[in-house]
Amino acid sequence: MTSASSGRSLWVRHQTLEKNSILLLIGILIAISFGGLVEVLPLFYLKSTIEKVDGVRPYSPLELTGFNIYVREGCYLCHSQMIRPLRDEVERYGHYSLAAESMYDHPFQWGSKRNGPDLARVGGKYSDDWHRDHLRNPRAVVPASIMPGYPWLEKTPLDPTHVAEHMSTLALTGVPYTKEMIDNAVADFWAQGGSDEASPDLLKRYPKAIARDAGGDKQQLTEADALIAYLQRLGTQVDFKLYDDKANIR
Repeated sequence: MTSASSGRSLWVRHQTLEKNSILLLIGILIAISFGGLVEVLPLFYLKSTIEKVDGVRPYSPLELTGFNIYVREGCYLCHSQMIRPLRDEVERYGHYSLAAESMYDHPFQWGSKRNGPDLARVGGKYSDDWHRDHLRNPRAVVPASIMPGYPWLEKTPLDPTHVAEHMSTLALTGVPYTKEMIDNAVADFWAQGGSDEASPDLLKRYPKAIARDAGGDKQQLTEADALIAYLQRLGTQVDFKLYDDKANIR
């Protein structure tokens, strides 16, 4: 068979398929099914699609309370927590985000809009007092800020009664809270906010937990204290020098 006749035969077959809607539909379904199997089947052989990273741990009770306040106030609507592997973002905000950094966030805080800066690396960048002033009146520390003030946060006392229940619920979703962590949730809550030095027990359960003398020893912590504890944690858990692959920055 010549190449011309072979090409014509192939054209006739394509024409038959394209003119017959039933055959075309069957062909489409076969192609989609095959592609879907290729994409989905490998996932059944993986324990997790997120690479584990040393240093990432669940939130401490005080940080978890701050995370809930962050979500409640809708901070994610103006601040993302996802630095893309693009040179301009890395130079401005720091190392690009790793999936493991958000593995214990329910819900995740990647965000889709930035009216304010990305907060993925804000931990340790400013002092607690700076954050307190910023929450009270953003323009006191950033004159051009368009962020609304949240002065009521430092006037609203915290009640950690239900933090252990929240941790138990998160444990059902896969967050590795142990029975010891849950049983000591309230004690750890006050301990982290009641001294400028973390206790050995707190550090054992939550490595790198940053203690702050905010009144926890008197059981007088506020929502601002919890939110600041959460913000000061962001981006501090991982030694990014171990994951700095500049080849991935374009």
